[in-house]
Amino acid sequence: MKSSALGTSTSDVEVTHISRHGFWLLLGDRELFLSFQDFPWFKEAPISAILNVEWPQPHHLYWPDLDVDLAVESIDHPDRYPLISQA
Repeated sequence: MKSSALGTSTSDVEVTHISRHGFWLLLGDRELFLSFQDFPWFKEAPISAILNVEWPQPHHLYWPDLDVDLAVESIDHPDRYPLISQA
């Protein structure tokens, strides 16, 4: 007899460390660093908001408390996604 799984599965995503320079994100079996210089939306964010991260799709991350969506590729290659800021 085989039991069926209850509920929906959750993806393995976790913030493992936060420093004054950025934070480390464990995404499955990969560890990624998001610098505050490359990802300024997180610099002044509360720790609880940074820790509340979702991985709804393999190529997509979402921080609901900050309303920040990021493509995983933009973390791997931030130089390909230049930020444009308007004062």
